[in-house]
Amino acid sequence: MISNMLVAEAVSVQNWTYILVGVTFAIYISIAIWSRANSTKEFYVAGGGVSPWANGMATAADWMSAASFLGMAGIISFAGYDGAVYLMGWTGGYVLLALLLAPYLRKFGKFTVPDFIGDRYYSDTARVVAVLCALLVSFTYVAGQMRGVGIVFSRFLEVDINTGVIIGMLIVLFYAVLGGMKGITYTQVAQYCVLIFAFMVPAIFISIQMTGNPIPQIGMGGKVEGGVYLLDKLDGLSTELGFNEYTEGSKSLIDVFAITLALMVGTAGLPHVIVRFFTVKRVRDARKSAGIALLLIAVLYTTAPAVAVFARTNMIETVSNQPYSDVPQWFKKWETTGLITFTDKNNDGLIQYVADESQNELVVDRDIMVLANPEIANLPNWVIALVAAGGLAAALSTAAGLLLVISASVSHDLIKKVYNPNISEKGELIAARISAIGAVCIAGYFGINPPDFVAAVVALAFGLAAASFFPAIVLGIFYKRMNKEGAIAGMVVGILIMLYYIVKYKFGWLDDTIPDKSEWWFGISPEGFGAIAMVVNFVVSIVVMKFTKAPPEEVQEIVENIRIPSGAGDAVEH
Repeated sequence: MISNMLVAEAVSVQNWTYILVGVTFAIYISIAIWSRANSTKEFYVAGGGVSPWANGMATAADWMSAASFLGMAGIISFAGYDGAVYLMGWTGGYVLLALLLAPYLRKFGKFTVPDFIGDRYYSDTARVVAVLCALLVSFTYVAGQMRGVGIVFSRFLEVDINTGVIIGMLIVLFYAVLGGMKGITYTQVAQYCVLIFAFMVPAIFISIQMTGNPIPQIGMGGKVEGGVYLLDKLDGLSTELGFNEYTEGSKSLIDVFAITLALMVGTAGLPHVIVRFFTVKRVRDARKSAGIALLLIAVLYTTAPAVAVFARTNMIETVSNQPYSDVPQWFKKWETTGLITFTDKNNDGLIQYVADESQNELVVDRDIMVLANPEIANLPNWVIALVAAGGLAAALSTAAGLLLVISASVSHDLIKKVYNPNISEKGELIAARISAIGAVCIAGYFGINPPDFVAAVVALAFGLAAASFFPAIVLGIFYKRMNKEGAIAGMVVGILIMLYYIVKYKFGWLDDTIPDKSEWWFGISPEGFGAIAMVVNFVVSIVVMKFTKAPPEEVQEIVENIRIPSGAGDAVEH
């Protein structure tokens, strides 16, 4: 009788998932067909006519990837206070991008970051270096999205992760290749609505359930049954199991600073977010859509720490020291995906979840915490399925934006601007779509063979963006004396030193083993090393510039012009 009820419950969750995922996918595909691109301008920047509200929602969806939806709360739930660096870095980075760079780049009027760098530094070599950097950043970033898609499909549609990645690839391929930026923009508006609803509904449910407060941000600091503050309770549960107190950090101050800075400046150099500011009509619309996006992003980002606390508390109380024979159905379901593993080391039948790795019997993939949270809390089946649809919306929205950057970098910045300037618009559009198909295939490979957790993979992409693009963009806007020799040298040195550090200290490919933390340069982790590589880029750029000739007068005049705020709107409107 009980087993039949469990089977019915499982089927019910799966049916809800089919319904909600099916409906949302049908919406995305319909939008792509309705808004298919017929010109390169529509393919690259949606024709430049998107309203500030629509662009703000699309930017928020583009920005809030699987790393934000799945990875951030997951990493905070395990790292506690230390995980807050992701929250601070990503939020601060968006503010930096919106205030410091977006309006100037919009006024410059180029479709892509490599296009800006190629024209600002009057050099095809600079353009090609920028394209290579954009491809590296985008493929690293998209690997995290595809892993997120695979995780959602593997649990809720009960297929293996590889099959899940392939299904996600086909969906993204359809609306990214057919609709281009025009299709992606309006699809992302729908995806923002889906992902924010899916993130907030279970958070509100669980906040009421645990603390009686419907506002998760306040509930996280509230009292639970027994009159104890929830965070104090979680601190106690953590220390009982040998972990650090949840609200106490263990990272060094320099590493916290470096990771936060790398994420901030990496955000400001992300090509798929920057291109969003070219899809509106005027400079003032770029500013307005940036502000709207920031408000919409804040809804999820202020809720993520609460979701992390709820999920961590419920998980520890549900499984730690419990008989394995009595574990709930959700545990068994996640076990089949391989993302939760239990090894009974002392053969006592109890789940030993402790900090000491030699005694710990439970391994939980941090990327599942947001998805498993409603199941752990026994929420209704439709809520569980809704979170699956939200996770897919977050991953697919960002993956589509990244794939467009990749295809535009190849078709517009390489083929059109460097190798075949006389290519027709139709030929360029075909090249863009073929590039997108190739990009999806490579992205799928990285999704099937991911290098790390979603948030960690994405953090590496931010480091690469910080090391390569940020100095070139900032110096290009604010320092008219910066020339092509300095920018090229800075980008090459910055990206190479960052790649070396990732390869050696993240994956251990140079030593056949991952070096210990004690060997990190200045005590800075690979996720934070982008800050150091960025400083090196700035120094190299400026030093090389001092020993080479100044840019042409017309380039310096362009730089002067894009930094003049007065009449900026008029310059574009007229």
